[in-house]
Amino acid sequence: MSAGVVQTPGEVVANRRVGAYHHLTVTAPGLAELAHPGQFAAFAVGGETSATLLRRCFSIHRVRPTGTYGGTLDVVVAAHGPGTQWLTGLRTHDAVDVVGPLGRPFPLPADPVPCVLVGGGYGSAPLFWLAEALRERGCPVEIVLGAASEDRLFGVVEARRSADRVHVTTDDGSAGTRGRVTAVLGEVLERTGAAVAYACGPMAMLRAVTEVASAHGAVAQVAVEESMACGVGVCMTCVMPVTGNDGVTRMVRSCVEGPVFRGDRVRWDAFADGICRVPDDAVGAPRAGGH
Repeated sequence: MSAGVVQTPGEVVANRRVGAYHHLTVTAPGLAELAHPGQFAAFAVGGETSATLLRRCFSIHRVRPTGTYGGTLDVVVAAHGPGTQWLTGLRTHDAVDVVGPLGRPFPLPADPVPCVLVGGGYGSAPLFWLAEALRERGCPVEIVLGAASEDRLFGVVEARRSADRVHVTTDDGSAGTRGRVTAVLGEVLERTGAAVAYACGPMAMLRAVTEVASAHGAVAQVAVEESMACGVGVCMTCVMPVTGNDGVTRMVRSCVEGPVFRGDRVRWDAFADGICRVPDDAVGAPRAGGH
């Protein structure tokens, strides 16, 4: 286990339904004290006799290092496959094994500059904790939350407690402005003069946020949602192309080198139809006629 990462037997403190999602609070002694906004945790699923070997990874919504139950960890889960369905079916006092905190957190600005935070669906989970950390540094913070429909938004009320101003968009117009987050993001960046746009959500949204941020002179810091199986850099399922300071594209592990990257360093052109391809100019890319 890497330094600063712990594996801990947790216990479910609460499992609350929030719109289309489940908000889980679990005890995580030792983990909560180490975590920072943007990092994630990996949960074992299925119980001790399960044949499901791979963990499920989730952005950390927030932590509480001390309290009635000691250190606790909050995550937001959407029930899709058997693993997440098992997690969302847990009850109070059920046991769950957790590894974390994993990955690189969001970098915080050294000076109190205006920041805009953008979340898509339950990808908004880590942004409220981040907003509080930024405001502690004197940064003005506005949050843009988007989703397909109102029930798939997460944290609108919490955002209003954490940020100076909140903007909501839905694809179907059931809440806030009709459209995607980019429908309002440009105006928010222009008005605030924000130097940084932090984003977490689907890859297509992260690409769009990066493009809008770059057009307004802001740096995008994006937490990617590539599928992560081990969470510790061993299995190589979450590799993606990122351009380094030297201008060279390399396939990097988003669970270790990420999940937070500068948006303008991610090779968005490599992503299509939910598949990440190796760019021809990346280090180690297959050569035509090569072996």
